[in-house]
Amino acid sequence: MILLDNLHKSFKAKTGPVHAVKGVGFEARDGQITGLLGPNGAGKTTTLRMLYTLMTPDQGRIEVDGIDVAKDPTTVRQRLGVLPDARGVYKRLTARENIAYFGRLHGLDEALIRERTAQMAKTLVMEDFLDRRTEGFSQGQRTKTAIARALVHDPRNVILDEPTNGLDVMTTRGLRGFLRKLRDEGRCVIFSSHIMQEVAALCDRIVVIAHGEVRAIGTPDELRELTGLADLEDVFVRLADLEGEAA
Repeated sequence: MILLDNLHKSFKAKTGPVHAVKGVGFEARDGQITGLLGPNGAGKTTTLRMLYTLMTPDQGRIEVDGIDVAKDPTTVRQRLGVLPDARGVYKRLTARENIAYFGRLHGLDEALIRERTAQMAKTLVMEDFLDRRTEGFSQGQRTKTAIARALVHDPRNVILDEPTNGLDVMTTRGLRGFLRKLRDEGRCVIFSSHIMQEVAALCDRIVVIAHGEVRAIGTPDELRELTGLADLEDVFVRLADLEGEAA
């Protein structure tokens, strides 16, 4: 389980401080997919970067499986599998070598790395490009490689920042099935997106964030009831305060 409580993060700019995250807090439960939904620039990626220890919050608390991120970031990293906003695979390595490298970083022995690589390749349908260098990979192939290396150490908590960006329809469908499998295994999954339909198709609970603040938390049906709107896209526009921008 993941807990975020009253997170704040500001950045310096020529015109003064920019408050990217202002009091964000929510709970992501085991055995559920929690969607972090918001327009571009809402603070989603900054929030996730603080969660996976790439950034330090100015204020607030983060716990992963009851472990305080500020007090024991190393243990927290071992419990997280992260697909960041930057996919960055090593182009001179094959997909298999990319995955193995991350397995070694997590202290896995070679036999377990081979076993986990085979499992991930089958689940993500990677066998046909597993031993090719990643230079020249399609976006879908790069994303699958990045997901496999993020999960090679079998983490209980999975963080995915807009994983379907740039993917074709069939790859997206396959990825949705994979995320549901992670949920059914009892893992805690956080899935970030700015596409309401994508989040609604996958997520048990949705956290709507806009302008660095949490605007609503609930199931798709609860958010419909909250706004009195039936169409999920209209729900998102209303909650994210985008109606003036869409006019």
